[in-house]
Amino acid sequence: MHRHSLVYSSAALLLLAVVSLSSTVCAQEARGKAAPPTVVFMTDFGTVDDSVAICRGVMYSITPDLRIVDLTHQVTPFSILDGARFLYGATPYYPAGTVFVVVVDPGVGSARKAVVVKSKRGQYFVLPDNGLMTLVEDRDGIEGVHEITNPAFMIGSKLSSTFHGRDIFSPVGAHLARGDNWAQVGPEMAVKDLVRLDLQPAKLDQQGLRGEVIATDGPFGNLVTNISGEDFLKLGYEHGQDVRLTIGKTEMTMPFVRTFSDVALNKPLLYIDSRGRLGLAVNQGSFAETYKIRPSQPIFVPRKEK
Repeated sequence: MHRHSLVYSSAALLLLAVVSLSSTVCAQEARGKAAPPTVVFMTDFGTVDDSVAICRGVMYSITPDLRIVDLTHQVTPFSILDGARFLYGATPYYPAGTVFVVVVDPGVGSARKAVVVKSKRGQYFVLPDNGLMTLVEDRDGIEGVHEITNPAFMIGSKLSSTFHGRDIFSPVGAHLARGDNWAQVGPEMAVKDLVRLDLQPAKLDQQGLRGEVIATDGPFGNLVTNISGEDFLKLGYEHGQDVRLTIGKTEMTMPFVRTFSDVALNKPLLYIDSRGRLGLAVNQGSFAETYKIRPSQPIFVPRKEK
């Protein structure tokens, strides 16, 4: 082989090695690239006007590469309990570092505080201090709380008294999502000073289970209770068996089944819902409308007769 052929071959091999190494590095960088910062956004604003879009615009203007996940904007207006339980249901499916911006705020403009809460799972919550954290706190624990007072984290030279979603919660959420120090939003608060909802747990005794209808399930009209499926099963019922129960002052009997189609159309049923709670439904109908039952109502389920 000629000397110049050897030189060309060596150069070609070197070029191939460089290209291969470059491709490997690029692939590793692509695999290692961090996911975009994420805000999970929930309000009771609805979507008939520009409120949600304005808040999203505020967040994008601060953190342009932000990923915003809309948990829901159809929380029952002013229902802190609904907001609390939606948070409780969604947070386990998001990683540490996720920022939740929640605006269910019937006390906007009052003396209630705006806060950032960090859970022991490493998630951040930007919201009014009105009880929204109650269920998440009970399950996940809270690492710390800071009151939002630093105007550098807010927008507008003159804050609105009625649109803190735009002026406070959205910008703070975007700042945290891009990596700003959450402790700088304002002074630290004691965890024990957070406002909590006064929720009474279901009670199991020798007679049966006493609980509460706490909500309806979205547009379907199913009743949501605070009775866990685990506690209900301690009463001795099995799938296919009829259960006699009392809601408010109304006594009813319906089968305990796995799913809606286990009963005929427009017939009532008792089931354990996807969040692990006892639910009441009508197959392809609305239990709430059919039986004129709205939250909140006491519910009693007796033990299965032997």
